[in-house]
Amino acid sequence: MKLLIDTNIVLDVLMKREPWAKSAEAILLAVAGEKAEGYITASTFTDIYYLLHKHLRDKDKTKQALLNLLAVVGVLDVSDADCKKAFDLPMYDYEDALLARCAKRHKIDYIVTQGTKNFAGSPVKPAVPEDILMLLPG
Repeated sequence: MKLLIDTNIVLDVLMKREPWAKSAEAILLAVAGEKAEGYITASTFTDIYYLLHKHLRDKDKTKQALLNLLAVVGVLDVSDADCKKAFDLPMYDYEDALLARCAKRHKIDYIVTQGTKNFAGSPVKPAVPEDILMLLPG
């Protein structure tokens, strides 16, 4: 199963945001344990860097956290066509539409997010971590 992991899931883990941190961490652990393939987009990576650095206020800790993340997930490119086609999706938020467009191009099975409502109109089904965890093998 191929998963595109939304920014909020990664930040829930790295910032220990409750009540979501435990289920978000379980997703990353499942990916690390090769129960699923996990990805983020290149644009998500820069967003995570910015928000985590703002939270931690420590460049070295931010760098190490992101290097640890890269040891677990792959990074999907964002193409010119993705940027254009995201405008055509019937979604309110362009950033989410861009993720959905990238997910479709890369044949992702689910977008893992806490904000499933934000992905109404997405060509790839959104799901909360708890629902994904029930679909994964033992």
